[in-house]
Amino acid sequence: MSIVHLQAFIMGLIEAATEFLPVSSTGHLILAGKLLNFQGPQGHVFEVAIQLGSVLAVLVLYFNRLWGVLVGLPKNEGDRHFAIVSIIAFLPAIFAGALLHDIIKTILFSPFVVCTALLVGGIAMLLIEKYRPEPRLHSIETIPYKTALYIGLAQCLALVPGVSRSGATILGGLCFGVDR
Repeated sequence: MSIVHLQAFIMGLIEAATEFLPVSSTGHLILAGKLLNFQGPQGHVFEVAIQLGSVLAVLVLYFNRLWGVLVGLPKNEGDRHFAIVSIIAFLPAIFAGALLHDIIKTILFSPFVVCTALLVGGIAMLLIEKYRPEPRLHSIETIPYKTALYIGLAQCLALVPGVSRSGATILGGLCFGVDR
């Protein structure tokens, strides 16, 4: 096994261990890539490819739910609401990412920023879990559009490498009264 294969194997293990937890898999991959000297074009292509695999796994896992929503859009109010709040929550990060792309790429990918974001994110999880408001929204079908927007704004924090997308979404939801 070559050193590149070993590096890819280790990076794959890190991705597998962190992708579906509310910790930043990207942040962990950045730090591991730095430690393993698995950077540059090959490292970036690998990170994108391995995360694309994770996205495809989620699509396969939730295919029936997503397909049901898509088919139900014309006739089912709950499916329409699900789609609308999902889009509303998605849009802030798209706009912020487009506006801040250069800053994110040139300044925020340093190991110091990633470590700081991981640490602050962990502390935020503990504090929000302890001090969050009592949940008042118990399903996605009951989330108001304004709350979806707030959750979307919380997701913008995940544009900082080291801040988890799922963690920012979960914590944003908890802060605004959404139940797990």
